[in-house]
Amino acid sequence: MTNTLPVIGITMGDASGVGPEVVVKSLAHDAVHRQCRPLVIGDARRLERANEIVGGKATVRRIKDATEARYEPGVIDCIDLGLIPDDLPFGELSAVAGDAAYQYIARAVELAQANQIDAICTAPLNKEALHAGGHKFPGHTEMLAHLTGVDEVSMMLVAPQLRVIHVTTHIGIIDAIRKIEPGLVQRTIERGNATLVKAGIEKPRIGVCGINPHAGENGLFGYGEEEEKIIPAVKVLQERGLDVTGPLPADTLFYRAGRGDFDLVVAMYHDQGHGPVKVLGLEAGVNVTVGLDVIRTSVDHGTAFDIAGKGIADEGSMLEALRQGAELATRRH
Repeated sequence: MTNTLPVIGITMGDASGVGPEVVVKSLAHDAVHRQCRPLVIGDARRLERANEIVGGKATVRRIKDATEARYEPGVIDCIDLGLIPDDLPFGELSAVAGDAAYQYIARAVELAQANQIDAICTAPLNKEALHAGGHKFPGHTEMLAHLTGVDEVSMMLVAPQLRVIHVTTHIGIIDAIRKIEPGLVQRTIERGNATLVKAGIEKPRIGVCGINPHAGENGLFGYGEEEEKIIPAVKVLQERGLDVTGPLPADTLFYRAGRGDFDLVVAMYHDQGHGPVKVLGLEAGVNVTVGLDVIRTSVDHGTAFDIAGKGIADEGSMLEALRQGAELATRRH
C-alpha cells in the first residue's frame, strides 16, 4: 500500500542551539509518524550527539537524497550535509553553524521545488550567526522569499485560539510606520484570508489592528495613519465581500480574538503581533510563512543558547509546527 502521508522536510537550524535536540525529541513521538513522513536536512553526527544528550533511542540514518528515505519507526532519515565539526560547542555563536543553517534551508527549497517534499518545517537559526556565516537576511522568512524567487511574503503566528499575520516584521518601528501603506495592508490581508480558506475556514473573520493607541481615536492620537494607511485597504476588501473589520485598538482586538470573535488578527508591526502570542507560551506558537509556493512552518522560539546541549529544550512548538505543516500539506494534496 502506498504511503500517502505528506513528506515534511525538517531543517536542523543552528547546530549550536536547541534545534538538533527538539528535532530528535519530536521524532520520538508516535503521533508525528501518524501525521507525516519526516525527513531531516542537516548533519547526521550532530543529530546523533543530540540524541545521546536527550537519551533518545532512535538511530540516525545518513542518506544523500530524499528517494533513499525509508521512514521506518525508530529511525531518523537525515540528508547529511556534513558541515558541522564534531567539536563544535553547544551554546556559542558560530559562523560555521550560521552558514550551515542557511545551507539546510537552501537544500530544503531545492527538494520542495523538485516535489520531493511537501512542506518545510524549520528549527530555529540565530540571525547573528547567519550574518557571520555570510548570509545577510533578517531571518527565515526573508531568506525563503529570496530562495523561492517570491517578491513578498507574510509572517503568520499560530497559537491556540489566536492567529496573527504581520504587515511588517523585522524592521524598526519608525521604518515600519513609514513602510505601511494601503496596498501592503491589502495584500497581507489577502494572503492571510487565502491561507485560512485553504486550511478549511470558509469565510475567515479578520480583525485589523490600528497603528496608534485606540486606533488613532478619530485623529486624536497620531497623524492620521489609520485613515491614510489602513482604512482604504479595509474598504476595498469589504467591498469584495471579505469579512474584515478595522482598524481596531490592538489591546481589545487581541482580547476579542482570544475569546473567539475573530479567526485572524492583522498586526501592523513585529512586537504588536508577537507580544500576545509569546504571552501564551513559546511552546504554543508556530510560525507559518504565507505567500510562498511551498508550505513552511517553524517553531516560534529561538536557538536558546543558554540551555542548548543540556537536553532540557521543550519540543512542544516543533510538534505543533510539524502537525500544522502536515495538515496544510495534506489539504494541498
